[in-house]
Amino acid sequence: MTPALSDSVSFTRGPAMKNRFMLAPLTNQQSHDDGTLSDDEYHWLMMRARGGFGLTMTCAASVQEVGRGFAGQLGCHSDAHTDGLARLARDMKDADTVAIVQLHHAGNRSPRELIGTAPVCPSDDPETGARALSTEEVEQLITDFVSAAVRCDSAGFDGVELHGAHGYMICQFLSSDLNKRTDEYGGSLENRARILMSIIDGIRASCDPDFNVSVRLSPERFGMKIDEIIELYGWLVDSGKIDFIDMSLWDVFKEPMEDSHKGKSLLEIFAALPRGDVRLGAAGKLYSAADVQRGIDAGLDFAVIGRGAIANHDFATQAIANSNFAMRELPIPRTVLRDEGLSELFVNYMGNWPGFVGE
Repeated sequence: MTPALSDSVSFTRGPAMKNRFMLAPLTNQQSHDDGTLSDDEYHWLMMRARGGFGLTMTCAASVQEVGRGFAGQLGCHSDAHTDGLARLARDMKDADTVAIVQLHHAGNRSPRELIGTAPVCPSDDPETGARALSTEEVEQLITDFVSAAVRCDSAGFDGVELHGAHGYMICQFLSSDLNKRTDEYGGSLENRARILMSIIDGIRASCDPDFNVSVRLSPERFGMKIDEIIELYGWLVDSGKIDFIDMSLWDVFKEPMEDSHKGKSLLEIFAALPRGDVRLGAAGKLYSAADVQRGIDAGLDFAVIGRGAIANHDFATQAIANSNFAMRELPIPRTVLRDEGLSELFVNYMGNWPGFVGE
């Protein structure tokens, strides 16, 4: 029987998704400079939560002051953030969506003018001016990821996702191009993945046993090699400590860039891997009900919706109701985007995406 987009998706830990739609973690620059939740970011997220998404994920939220990646970033690195997080968690769950925070450190991609000092990285990086973390600082970073997760758990969220994709800090550790360390956090893939696995272990030891933990990965770009991400994927599954893997593929149906993996789509490669009780979601050019159905038929447990959710706050509800539904055509007038819950600041940010915003 063909799986339906309205099917629920259960996890080993935490509540089930009511359908197969997850809101992607989307940078929006709408929160306050100190990382506390703004009404604009609250409104943006709650429109999606109430728009039918089975799982609603926040933007990348900072775990250290020095790891902030963009202005207006939601924070999880201080108890000053707790009240806003609690408000968001409570109201998301009241909207019948699984409420997840994405935990993030930008590493060498933290703008110096934003953090007020040189960014940090697994190894010295002359290109960005980032300095290498000491072993003690790596251990503190692990602690701070775990502390951020505990903060989210205490605030009432159902879980957290660790951002291991897009060339940010965890991804930088995974990259043999960037990570030239000679301690236990560099060298072999096992060592380069140690920070991620240690964070997961810490969360499992410190948070509620029913707390959902997931990881976002990129299999290409940013120094990533498909065979290494396949191996890491297997380690994550075998650990029994995570609930889903979120693959950021840019285009779920495209062939890999690496010649040795051509002949299959990126989705086919990862959907075919053993995953036991771990669920699989993916993002990348899923712009219509038909796209999502194709992805589910190819082996995804759920679809991760980014641009489509910006264009249509109720993308999930509409896609379930109408198999012919597709996101709004681009460019989208500024007035329409404002009606879809984007503040003027967010609309201006979306202007950086070629062809997205119209007048």
